[in-house]
Amino acid sequence: MTDLPLEITRLAERLAAAQGISVEEAIKRAIEASATAAGLAGDTQHPRRRMTVDEMLAVGAEIAALPVLDPRPATQIMDDINAP
Repeated sequence: MTDLPLEITRLAERLAAAQGISVEEAIKRAIEASATAAGLAGDTQHPRRRMTVDEMLAVGAEIAALPVLDPRPATQIMDDINAP
């Protein structure tokens, strides 16, 4: 195993004890959770599923149903954002 700083080792030991698992398992779970949060596709047991056309249309309908917060035309909003 990799030599880890004492602070990390102690934290891993406390986490493992609190969860009732081995230190190695605690470290593995923590890294997996961090990788998932970062959007890394490392989960081979649950690969990402692509959206169906109906699901995409449902998302579009949800977005279209949102209230209009700024009635200006999109070109005017973009002009205002890009103004010097």
